[in-house]
Amino acid sequence: MGDNDAVPQISIIIPALNEAESIGQVVREMPWPLIHECLVVDNGSTDRTAQIAQAAGARVIQSPRGYGAACLAGSLAADPASDILVYMDGDGSDLIAGLPALVEPIAANQADFVLGSRIRGRREPGSMLPSQVFAGHLVGFLLRLFQGVRYTDMGPFRAIRRSSLEQLRMSELTYGWNLEMQIKAAQHGLRIREITVDYRCRIGGVSKVSGDWRASLKAAVRILEVLFRVGLRRAPQAPSRERRLSE
Repeated sequence: MGDNDAVPQISIIIPALNEAESIGQVVREMPWPLIHECLVVDNGSTDRTAQIAQAAGARVIQSPRGYGAACLAGSLAADPASDILVYMDGDGSDLIAGLPALVEPIAANQADFVLGSRIRGRREPGSMLPSQVFAGHLVGFLLRLFQGVRYTDMGPFRAIRRSSLEQLRMSELTYGWNLEMQIKAAQHGLRIREITVDYRCRIGGVSKVSGDWRASLKAAVRILEVLFRVGLRRAPQAPSRERRLSE
């Protein structure tokens, strides 16, 4: 984490909806010496997600339905001592081994927001649909055009300085949360870094987005709505801060 005397505290926030097959392993894999807490946000599960997560060592809270609602609830509930908030999925597809590389730029005061790009990283065959890869490239092109920032993905594995998140005033309560964060990070002139992360197939259960065409369509429509509502505004002129992404 660097040689600074003050080691930043890290809260891991995991939105989870009916992830009983995977959440236990996800929580047990946490690098506990490196983090302050693991917070699982039960997003209205009808299975034993909450009980399994708690038994594995997570702090569990409840939130209304909606991916963004869960992320927001977790952000607000995270221990005030935590300086860095990290988000990841509860299906086991995000590899927590990438955590040090994800938080290091923030801990070293070189970035305020770090996004893990699955598209640039090594992906297990079948872990991402071609439509997800295409969406990442399309959104990246549009945000480069309108915000002057280069993203290649909208992946869930990401870290942000807590004080920076508070500046963004996040409001999206659905699957548009990730994109809203990326857009507002650019608009507020945050120092942004994108790094490669590895990605694997989910451990168990069914994807809430790609596992059903109706859910996939609904998520796609919502993401596009967020893109055109928030992202097609010109970013304010930021001072001489790092706006381009780098490894």
